[in-house]
Amino acid sequence: MRHTFTFYADPGHAWLKVSRKELEELGVADQISHYSYERGDFVYLEEDQDAAIFLDACKARFPGFAEKLRFKESHTNNSSRIRNYLSYCPSNLARMY
Repeated sequence: MRHTFTFYADPGHAWLKVSRKELEELGVADQISHYSYERGDFVYLEEDQDAAIFLDACKARFPGFAEKLRFKESHTNNSSRIRNYLSYCPSNLARMY
């Protein structure tokens, strides 16, 4: 499991970029809300709940994960283009694999 993730933020919200495969491997794909977004092989987890679900699952599965965890940050003063992506839907995972 990788330990560096990118957080994208605009003035109103932020999202953690993870791969669909990571969600599936951790068994949390069906716990992610429609407030997150998806595009291609990636899901942009909303910061308030969905990112925490993912990170908690990583910490539970991989001892020492929290100590190695790093974030890259990407911020815009405008509305993020992520807001224009499709709302996340777990059933879309079946189409990808």
